[in-house]
Amino acid sequence: MVAIEQSGPNPIDLHVGSRIRLRRKVLGVSQESLAADLGLTFQQVQKYERGTNRVSASKLYEIARSLQTTTSYFFEGFADPSGGHANAGEHAEEKAAVDFLMTPEGLEMAALFPKIAKGKVRRRILDLVRSLSEDSE
Repeated sequence: MVAIEQSGPNPIDLHVGSRIRLRRKVLGVSQESLAADLGLTFQQVQKYERGTNRVSASKLYEIARSLQTTTSYFFEGFADPSGGHANAGEHAEEKAAVDFLMTPEGLEMAALFPKIAKGKVRRRILDLVRSLSEDSE
């Protein structure tokens, strides 16, 4: 069997890194704070989040502890190696949600939007966002 050389980070490392970043942002934890808790530099946390450096099993366990989640959280949404694959539509929706939450505005909107008590107002905001996104296409 011939080994195929891969260019760029491994897709699993990219996925785990994006989940680390998402969880950190949801909790409002800075890269510096996470790094200090793990005994790392913030640059190392950046490399983990970008998928350029692979996270060891022991370090992933420490990250899960620090970010108050399970180690399995970091693999959610990735295809199951035993053959159970995530639905492609669900994966696209999850990617859109993660992309949204990765922006500072998205994270703030996600926190504030549910606080809008009137459903009619929430729907009008959604209509506005739809309209603006159509204008930018």
